[in-house]
Amino acid sequence: MVGLASLLDLPPLADDLVRVESALRGSVETADAFLTEVAGHLIAAGGKRLRPALALTAAYAVGSDAATRPASQEAVMGGVSVELVHLGSLYHDDVMDEALTRRGVESVNARWGNLVAILAGDFLLARASEIAASLGTEVAGLLAATIADLCEGQVRELRNIFDVSRTEAAYLEAIRGKTAALMSASCRIGALVAGLPRDTVDALTSYGQALGMVFQIVDDVLDVVCTDEQLGKPAGNDLVQGVYTLPVIRALAGAPDLKGLLGAPLDDHAMNRARDVVRSNGAISAALGVACDYAAEAERAVDALDPNPAIDALRALPRALVDGVPV
Repeated sequence: MVGLASLLDLPPLADDLVRVESALRGSVETADAFLTEVAGHLIAAGGKRLRPALALTAAYAVGSDAATRPASQEAVMGGVSVELVHLGSLYHDDVMDEALTRRGVESVNARWGNLVAILAGDFLLARASEIAASLGTEVAGLLAATIADLCEGQVRELRNIFDVSRTEAAYLEAIRGKTAALMSASCRIGALVAGLPRDTVDALTSYGQALGMVFQIVDDVLDVVCTDEQLGKPAGNDLVQGVYTLPVIRALAGAPDLKGLLGAPLDDHAMNRARDVVRSNGAISAALGVACDYAAEAERAVDALDPNPAIDALRALPRALVDGVPV
């Protein structure tokens, strides 16, 4: 996916993300050296930090010159809280997927086992909730509701594992919870801690929801078109795990013989055959077309807001995500 710096090119963002990084590392330090190591494993591995960047950029939207000044400490900690939720969900996802790698390093479950990974993921969610509580009752309630949305979205996905009849509507409902909810919360938290007017807060919340849909659809396309090295995790893993995403659902509609390959766990050979089918029948462009529709929705959400560098950067982000797909 396109590098973050080229998507949100705002003067204070790089330095503020350094502040987020430092606070992330500090947030998982405990008296237990082992727990500190495990909880910090994926923090040390790096990442796009898109969710903290969204919280910070929403906070910059407070005025025409705000995107030239460092963010408040509250905005930084809001970014930390949403990133900790994201990281905690990754720990849990890797257990469910039996993933061996994440972000180019050994996954927590592969290195220390499922029980440690689950407990460490819980610890990260607890730390996120603690930070959110320090930012006020509305932020705390929002983050708690978002964690519930993530769980609901994941359960919706699990109910359709290896289901070749999974509908596009079911897919979209699942990703609305498991991905878009946290993107939406990131924007809303940044706007709330910056004290933005309520109509601006609501507009940025809607923007984040639509952006999250774009992000997940693009991510699902990348799983089909990219290599392990490009992704930093095993490519085609959704197919192996029986998670049939939008490009696969579109391909099934246009290539009925694909159904014979799916419906059960795949070895590497069958997975690569299935990826070839999905890449060859127009399903990729069709899925990206849906992502473009959500990108337009995200743009419309901020159309009524007064232009400033932060709003302009947010408006450009959804299209840049789609355009960054190597097809």
